[in-house]
Amino acid sequence: MTTSRKGFERRSVIAGLGLAGIALSGAAAAQKTASADAASAPGGDDAALRFGTKQVGDVTVFYREAGRADAPVLLLLHGFPTAGHMFRDLMPLLADKYRVIAPDLAGFGNTVAPPRASFAYSFDKLAEVTEGFVEAMGLTRYALYVFDYGAPTGFRLAMAHPERVTAIISQNGNAYTEGLSKEWEPWQRYWRDPTPENREACRAALTDEAIRFQWSHGAPEGRVSPDGMTLDMHYMRRPEAQEIQLDLILSYRSNVELYPAFQAYFRKHQPPLLAVWGKNDAFFIPPGAEAYRRDLPKAEVHLLDAGHFALETHAGEIAAKIRDFLRRNGV
Repeated sequence: MTTSRKGFERRSVIAGLGLAGIALSGAAAAQKTASADAASAPGGDDAALRFGTKQVGDVTVFYREAGRADAPVLLLLHGFPTAGHMFRDLMPLLADKYRVIAPDLAGFGNTVAPPRASFAYSFDKLAEVTEGFVEAMGLTRYALYVFDYGAPTGFRLAMAHPERVTAIISQNGNAYTEGLSKEWEPWQRYWRDPTPENREACRAALTDEAIRFQWSHGAPEGRVSPDGMTLDMHYMRRPEAQEIQLDLILSYRSNVELYPAFQAYFRKHQPPLLAVWGKNDAFFIPPGAEAYRRDLPKAEVHLLDAGHFALETHAGEIAAKIRDFLRRNGV
């Protein structure tokens, strides 16, 4: 590994952390901006973002939604180092046709979750809380948009309730080992040998520099607003946030262990799948997108000239592909 990479090993895989603890006021400015953007978008009132919470056990799940209550549902699951605000540009572009819902995962964004002493921060737990949210919202059928950490969370939901899933959109959401770049090596060392030293080595993934890299690497120059990354840096400074993320880094090994089960789900149920992939992503590389075709021969794969956060620069193009894909698949 080069010296520059050592500067932030979550370049080794910032593949998707999140945040913990939750201060609603921290995201107020970003939410107001999202609301203003939505109000001026095509679709009128349907395109306007709305905000709410649902109680799932000890977790107060914060969510954004747009669209008619009776429209087909598209459930948007975010990744690291962000929250549902990453969908602020996409949601108004789909809300005239779909009910789009974006919860903040437990430990991320504005969702209020318990401290580590009383809550196990793992991907099984993220999926459990998300499933509880789905039930609290009364969602019985939905298409999934999975990104980064949202992929292993969403695929757990799909395996548990395949009858609910109408289609899958994977935007840099991985389910194959060939989709993992060499940047994962520090995390993989921690998985193999979870010593305090290896845990501490992963902390570099949580720095401002690492978050900035995650948002901007591989994106067209001058196209990524600093607003989203600045908000995520704020999230990472909250009490226990870094320790929660280090817990999730260790838990990420369970996702790789489940890859064969995810793939078996694909083969058995053949959900319609659209992969829209930022091909310049330093962590989830294009072979991970192409690999879906191995288990889903009808999968549609589009590689975009974008980075990990492809929505920051290609929201319009991605929205158009989603609309066409869902229409052709009867959703």
